[in-house]
Amino acid sequence: MKEKSKSKDLYIGELSFEAEEEDLQKLFSLCGTVRAIHMITDPKTGHSKGCAFVHMSTAAEAKDAINTLDGTRLINRCISVTEARPRKPAVPKAEKAKEKSPHEPRPRGRSK
Repeated sequence: MKEKSKSKDLYIGELSFEAEEEDLQKLFSLCGTVRAIHMITDPKTGHSKGCAFVHMSTAAEAKDAINTLDGTRLINRCISVTEARPRKPAVPKAEKAKEKSPHEPRPRGRSK
C-alpha cells in the first residue's frame, strides 16, 4: 500500500509571467495558512520563469490546495499544483567533473 504524503511543500507550474507573490498568497490562503512562497526567477534578468514553491502550514492544507487549486485559472493561465519533490543535494563542481565520462576524440580525416 502506498504511504500517504505528509509534505507541506507544493510546486506551482504554468504560472503567468505576470503573477506575483501576492496573487499566490491570496489564492492559496483559501486552502489554509501559507508559510512561505518562493517565486522562481531568472538570476540574470530577474524575470519569472513561470513557476513557484508554496509552503503550507500543514500537510492536510497542502493536500486540499492540490485537490482544490490544480487547474485553477490565475490571471491568464491554468496553473498546475503538485507536491514538490525533495530537493537534490548540491554536488560540488569538482565532483561533477569527475562524474562526466571522458569521450573518445573523433579521428580526423577519412578512414581508409
